[in-house]
Amino acid sequence: MGNNTIPLKIAGVGYSIPDTVITNDDLTKLYDTSDEWIYSRTGIKERRVVSGEQNAVDLGLEAAQRALEKAKINPNDLDLIIAASSAPPDLYPAIACHIQTRLGITTQIPAFDITAACTGLIYALNIAKAYIASGMYKTILLVATDNNSRLVNWEDRGTSILFGDGAGAMVVTASDDGVDDIIAIDIKADGSIGDLIELAFDGKNCPLVEQYEPKPQGIRMNGRGVYTFVAKVLPHYVEQLIADAGMKAEDIDYLIPHQANIRIIQAVQERLGYSDDKVVTNIKYYGNTSAASIPLALAESVEKGNVKLGSTAILCGFGAGMTWGGAIVRLREGIC
Repeated sequence: MGNNTIPLKIAGVGYSIPDTVITNDDLTKLYDTSDEWIYSRTGIKERRVVSGEQNAVDLGLEAAQRALEKAKINPNDLDLIIAASSAPPDLYPAIACHIQTRLGITTQIPAFDITAACTGLIYALNIAKAYIASGMYKTILLVATDNNSRLVNWEDRGTSILFGDGAGAMVVTASDDGVDDIIAIDIKADGSIGDLIELAFDGKNCPLVEQYEPKPQGIRMNGRGVYTFVAKVLPHYVEQLIADAGMKAEDIDYLIPHQANIRIIQAVQERLGYSDDKVVTNIKYYGNTSAASIPLALAESVEKGNVKLGSTAILCGFGAGMTWGGAIVRLREGIC
């Protein structure tokens, strides 16, 4: 980082989950499966799902309110809102615009969504870092939220067992003490393998022209292909991120990974040589919450005291696109 750039402070984090719990045993009402079959393959015991009219905007709003409260920042003091979602309830208005008005913000600050699937929070943090470093904006709200339970095909046992709903939020500001809370950050994508995870959004052609064959609805995933790709790429990638920052694995206190599959998390853990108490996992209770996964795991683990503040952590994830990314961050006292 050059001397003329402004450092970033992580000022507050928050999360939100729906009240409704769906256990593995509950899923036996939908198809032939068992708690043992699901848990042994994924590490998931239960997941939270929206019910009735609740959606990702509601979850994102609650997470945002908690993060703002922890940061002691009035919503009207925000300069920008970025929301990350794998599939927002509406393509427009953006989730960020919904949250802007529901927070009661009276200024016409910019608000937009990004789609980087489960890597969304890392992508949003990278964008926020650039805005703050340039001096363009000083106080930014990041919201990552998904309602996957509306997007899966509940007849597809291979995919629907994996996902849950949730939201996480982070308030970042220009640092007032010269310390940058982002020690290192990197994002990547490879669209050539984008067909590993797909979610079609189909309309219909004009009635006056030739029609096309609609794609199957719901999240479609090549589970084996995703696992093979991530197991090959992610452990080395995280190791390289640490090395490029001039650090060693033992210099970092916690690993807070995307909660997609317990075996992938364990592969990264093994590569870094971390004990279980250094690795944050909540996949057992929430499943894969997509964009919300990393900030939800961060905010909940801090709130519960499993992650001590005044520490450093690696945030890392991967998702449809395919996208992946990682950040080494400082977690200050008072963020949660």
